[in-house]
Amino acid sequence: MELTDITLKEASRKLASKGISARELVAAFLNRVKQVDKSVHAFLSVYENEALACADEADGRILDGTSFSLTGIPYAVKDCILVKGAKATAGSKILENYIAPYDATVIKKLKDQTPVMIGKTNMDEFAMGSSTENSAFGPTKNPYDLDRVPGGSSGGSAAAVAAGEAIFALGSDTGGSVRQPAAFCGVVGLKPTYGRVSRHGLMAMGSSLDQIGVFSKTVEDCAIVFGQIAGTDERDSTSLPQPVPDYVNLLKEDLKGIKVGMPKEYFGDGMDKEVRKVIEDSIKVFERLGAIIEEVSLPHSKYALSVYYVIMPVEVSANLSRYDGIRYGLSLPGQTLEEVYYNTRSEGLGSETKRRIMIGAYASSAGYYDAYYKKAIQVRRLIRQDFVEAFKKVDIMVTPTSPNRPWKFGEKSKDPLLMYLEDIFTVGLNVAGVPGISVPSGVLEDGLPVGLQIIAPHFAEERLFASGHAFEKALDLKIKPKL
Repeated sequence: MELTDITLKEASRKLASKGISARELVAAFLNRVKQVDKSVHAFLSVYENEALACADEADGRILDGTSFSLTGIPYAVKDCILVKGAKATAGSKILENYIAPYDATVIKKLKDQTPVMIGKTNMDEFAMGSSTENSAFGPTKNPYDLDRVPGGSSGGSAAAVAAGEAIFALGSDTGGSVRQPAAFCGVVGLKPTYGRVSRHGLMAMGSSLDQIGVFSKTVEDCAIVFGQIAGTDERDSTSLPQPVPDYVNLLKEDLKGIKVGMPKEYFGDGMDKEVRKVIEDSIKVFERLGAIIEEVSLPHSKYALSVYYVIMPVEVSANLSRYDGIRYGLSLPGQTLEEVYYNTRSEGLGSETKRRIMIGAYASSAGYYDAYYKKAIQVRRLIRQDFVEAFKKVDIMVTPTSPNRPWKFGEKSKDPLLMYLEDIFTVGLNVAGVPGISVPSGVLEDGLPVGLQIIAPHFAEERLFASGHAFEKALDLKIKPKL
């Protein structure tokens, strides 16, 4: 096995036993980036010198006995999460040269254990997209098929882990932006409960929907990382003071007696036949592990996509008003202040970002607020209640992560509605605030991976890890892109 194929748990053991040094491990990943990232384009910036210096610091901690499970582990960060002194472009020309002045809370928490950041990853501009085609710096490609999308908006982070360029990565998930690219790239992707992880230092897209999530090679690796970044934060009033359990010690190998719900609304028409077959086979694995499968209903889920595409643009319109050419980022001259705004935003923002700003401004304007945004908030409560009621009957729910296989570049980018429909299985969780994880569940005939989405009640991420780990061990799926 090559060093770049190693899991976080295996790497941590090797480092602790001094079988390898952090510098050797980090150098191997930096070399891998040099070998494959010209093809994949997972990274927008790579910090080689800083990474090697951090690796030396990690080796010092290992030698003096002050290391942790993440010490010396190479990782990547989505380019909308702030890392002090590093670029933070959010995939947009308007922030092309912006340098983060402080660390996001999740980065601060990680730095306590001295993992090694390799670089910042590509993304759809301001996290708006399902394919990473909306990046101002060019698309990321799917490591399993370079002619296909890696998913979005966190496509760079997913591709980096899949391609062996990082052991784990951070992303953000507003409507599926961790889970969907994880499914498309054959890796694990977690979206936590809203309020479980601090959003301080995450560039806001939809403030009531955004959560920072984790990409990893295994469910156990994901649990290790998540245990470090979860928890309340005084800098984020939406983070909640819930206790953070030891997720790794709660992992299971079987699922005897666990009640697993299949939402009937998620298994209707319109799904790729091969994807459906993989998901149905996955559910049989749960049965073999002792789980009890039950059909459940989320009756208002048919409105989730509509609700999301009203609430999210309204919040986008408000959040992106700060990129005005005055405070930071790109600034283009004009004869008046209004012209500065117009010139800067016209040049600096991409078409999808402008589309969502305009939709949001319209839906929140006088005369339309009650008809659109207020109504969407009311239906949101019904969607959330559906999940609460369903979890009175079952412990977890399982669904496809995406209805289709990764599509080829350009296939859906000219039809925004067609692209938005790809989020149909993921947005409901963000609307309701519940956690979900995508776990690799099989491959299609053309070798493309498929993800199974597992859903748990609010603040019950340990159920995601326990069931996902048991499923992963039983399936024993070994997949790797040929790069």
